Amino acid sequence: MSLEIAPILHQAHPIIPVLTLQHVEDAVPLAEALQAGGIDVVEVTLRTDQALAVIKAMKQVKGMVVGAGTVVRASQFRDLEEVKADFAVSPGATPQLLETGRVSSMPFLPAAATVSEVLQGMEAGFDCFKFFPASVLGGAPALKAFHGPLPDITFCPTGGISLANCGDYLSLPNVACVGGSWIVPGDALQNKDWSRIEQLAREVATLG
Repeated sequence: MSLEIAPILHQAHPIIPVLTLQHVEDAVPLAEALQAGGIDVVEVTLRTDQALAVIKAMKQVKGMVVGAGTVVRASQFRDLEEVKADFAVSPGATPQLLETGRVSSMPFLPAAATVSEVLQGMEAGFDCFKFFPASVLGGAPALKAFHGPLPDITFCPTGGISLANCGDYLSLPNVACVGGSWIVPGDALQNKDWSRIEQLAREVATLG
């Protein structure tokens, strides 16, 4: 059983880039640029046909911790284990996802949007959750309210988080980190502007 995603979240930089890559050849230079800027934990979403190959390629960069996001089916765990992803993240949770994540060799971060969903996850043995989509669900004030009845639960909010508001989340005692896509702008990725991405990562790293 592998539920221990908390150590990964706490070793990560407080802001984890959420990446969606179309081209495998971008994987290594992107990982190297982020790492040079001070970030060595990323989440690669399973939203493209190349996602598994991207994860496998990024894992070649020494010291890079590469997780998979947008895990929506239990069958995806097997594919992720084959490419040796470091952790898995779902945008929601079902009984099957929770059970598969509970017994997987990979740490698993299920998502919860309500206190009831957190309680269901707790019953399955989890104490860390993704909060998604954070901005739609009430943002930092909602997570602040969660802390009262759920003082031992940790969150990684994503969705609608930016440089302007990430500090509101990171100031909360129940937030280990946040996920964001702004660190790797689409135009910078399309233009393979690795130096710009490194600089953005470096600027974000100062927040930690």
